[in-house]
Amino acid sequence: MTRNPILNFTLPAWRSRVLIALFLLSFLGLIGRAVYLQGMHNEILQKRGESRSSRVVEMPAHRGMITDRHGEPLAISTPVKSLWANPAGVHATNSQLRKLAELAEVNVAEIRKKISNKKRDFVYLKRHLSPDVADKIVDLGIPGIFFDPEFKRYYPQREITAQMLGFTNVDDNGQEGIELGWQEILAGKAGSRRVIKDRKGRIVEDIEIILTPRPGKDLVLSLDSKIQYRAYRELKHAMDLNKAKAGEIVVLDPQTGEVLALVNLPAYNPNNKTGRSGGKSRNRVLTDIFEPGSTMKPFTVAAALEAGKIKPDTEFDTAPGFITIGRNTIRDSHVEGVLTVEQVIKKSSNVGTVQIALKLPAQTMWETFNRSGFGSYTGSGFPGEVKGKLRPYQKWRSIEQATMSYGMGISVNLLQLARAYTLFSAEGKLKPVSLLRVDKPPVGKQIISRKTALSVSKMLEMAVAKGGTATLAQIKGYRVAGKTGTAHKVKDGGGYARDKYISSFVGYAPASNPRLIIAVMLDEPSAGKYFGGQVAAPVFSRVMADSLRNLNVPHDAPIDKTVSSSLMLRLKGDV
Repeated sequence: MTRNPILNFTLPAWRSRVLIALFLLSFLGLIGRAVYLQGMHNEILQKRGESRSSRVVEMPAHRGMITDRHGEPLAISTPVKSLWANPAGVHATNSQLRKLAELAEVNVAEIRKKISNKKRDFVYLKRHLSPDVADKIVDLGIPGIFFDPEFKRYYPQREITAQMLGFTNVDDNGQEGIELGWQEILAGKAGSRRVIKDRKGRIVEDIEIILTPRPGKDLVLSLDSKIQYRAYRELKHAMDLNKAKAGEIVVLDPQTGEVLALVNLPAYNPNNKTGRSGGKSRNRVLTDIFEPGSTMKPFTVAAALEAGKIKPDTEFDTAPGFITIGRNTIRDSHVEGVLTVEQVIKKSSNVGTVQIALKLPAQTMWETFNRSGFGSYTGSGFPGEVKGKLRPYQKWRSIEQATMSYGMGISVNLLQLARAYTLFSAEGKLKPVSLLRVDKPPVGKQIISRKTALSVSKMLEMAVAKGGTATLAQIKGYRVAGKTGTAHKVKDGGGYARDKYISSFVGYAPASNPRLIIAVMLDEPSAGKYFGGQVAAPVFSRVMADSLRNLNVPHDAPIDKTVSSSLMLRLKGDV
């Protein structure tokens, strides 16, 4: 027996032996279990250990690059890393959290809030960090902090191509513009792989590729970066000079229908999330409409020529400078007297155009407008494009037919208007438009006869020549054809603002063999000048001159020779 001096009683000897035996048996059981697992079922341990360090991580797909027609990058994706945390596993000192917040450029209180919910196992702390910053955060040694590889979109030309390209969201999915409209082509398909990570979240071993990522396809636009820059520069200068609210310009190849330049102002920097408010992200060339004013007059004349109601030399008396229809009076800016049809376009007479329009059945005029693309989509494929407003002819009153003949009561977008002018530059054919590079020029649809198209083209050259409304559209060494437009702006509540204007010009050059069509629109010029020939035509002239030189287009005639013998031969059908 054994005596316990403290408790002063004696324990039976068999109890101590039983206790020792139990300890020995437990120890032997542990040894046996270890031998069993390590020797006979070591795969179980390996799988359990692997489950604690093995992770399946996403392999992001590289988004396709967007380039101009010459391969100049317009949108590219750069590799970045996104910071995330497992709140339950985060153990950091106050100093570490402050340093983390400083490197990630976020508020430390925001980080504390995100990691406070220990029931969550995933929360983003900051998206799209540069690899250098990510490495510095890793060096902090904070458990529970991890990184995922991603891509971030970058736009080298910033504001110059902003509304055309649009932008992507934080997950690299298109949200506006080309990025949205061609999302299925540009976006790839993410893959996945199994890796081993250390306690700091760093990948120490690649185990296997589960799904290979499929990169997006590159997209080649029709844009020419050099022409795009010139259009942006000149439009911005005109906006500043004329204190305009907004401006638009589009440059179109009439032979292929390709959009070589498309600019909206004011613009924004798509690399910066701020500054997209106030409608700056809208591609107004396609998504906004306006009343085109006198740029519609050539289509009214074309309809009347096609119907045999007039000839180019048919005369109309426009005195005393106004015409009354019912209770409405339509006026000219100047009293001109007797004018031929050619002079009606040259002088941009509202009265003369109305007299021509009223010779036509409403249906005939509507059909010419409709077949010219007004009231219909251009087919560009751009998201959010509007088709404009062309009311059914059955609902026209005489005054509405009269005002539509000179571009009031009808609404268009600027690309629609530029495209319609392919009728006069492509001998009566309406060409489809494309925002992507075209390898084979489209045939186009014959809308008006070749003779009518050439007759109107001659009138448009006269409008740019001496005595016309668009002399500031002239270009030394090239023959130019085009038409000015000045329209009172429609008020939000209906009616027209007396002192707010839409000023526009649409034209093409060289007139003998058109290479480019350029349409310009300035919204609410407020520096004293507002006629299209004063504020929009000079923009056309500068952009067209630079673009023709850039494309090495040969001169076709001196500036003072508005109608050459080659056009006269074309009018006679000899060439």
